[in-house]
Amino acid sequence: MANMAQIEKNVPKIALITGASRGIGAAIAIRLAQSGYDIWANYRSNHEAANQLKNEITKLGKNCTLLPFDVSNEEQVKKSLSPLIENTTPDVLVNNAGFNKDTLLMWMSVEEWRSVTDVTLLGFFLVTKAVLLGMMRRKSGRIINIVSTAGESGLPGQTNYSAAKAGLIGATKSLAKEVIKKGVLVNAVAPGFIETEMVENLPKDEIVKNIPIGRIGWPKEVAGVVDFLCSEDANYIVGQVISVNGGLYM
Repeated sequence: MANMAQIEKNVPKIALITGASRGIGAAIAIRLAQSGYDIWANYRSNHEAANQLKNEITKLGKNCTLLPFDVSNEEQVKKSLSPLIENTTPDVLVNNAGFNKDTLLMWMSVEEWRSVTDVTLLGFFLVTKAVLLGMMRRKSGRIINIVSTAGESGLPGQTNYSAAKAGLIGATKSLAKEVIKKGVLVNAVAPGFIETEMVENLPKDEIVKNIPIGRIGWPKEVAGVVDFLCSEDANYIVGQVISVNGGLYM
């Protein structure tokens, strides 16, 4: 569902990815660059990792625009994206920004609840709203939300994170119904345990015992599914949650 005007003018496709400097977000950025997209890479504060990502994408012959802003801050979102979307609408938006602050609910602070849910849910709302009208006017676009197995099955100690990701699954399905007739396809990808900073301090040997495939996943495996959902082969897929979890939750 590429933008015909862009094709005619030989203008590169653009993918906006939030939380793109590390882990799954970086893997998605690199994979989409390999598929021909210029990248708008959002991140919050890790400038070193962001510049490393930019160098990798540049080596692939694609452009990478670094966008340091907090997705849950309305003013920062508008300040960073407004100049870009005045004349250009990204072909793809990947809402990947998110993090966890794990503890049992009885000990969880309001800040631990709000910071996690704000980045995932408010961040999705603010960034998606910023680019959605342009996609609808153009009558093409892909929005892919990175959710989690935690949002499907729930995990103890992650009530805030599970609630945020479950909410994003609901938002995916609702938005998909709102915009499908305008040519915008919305889907979600739900990773399980993936080799990123989020699992560094977890008991991996114990976790793997519960994963039927017998190992923790790799960021590139999530990125591959996102790449597929951006392709012409996924033109008939909408409102779905595709799990990448090694069979942890079926």
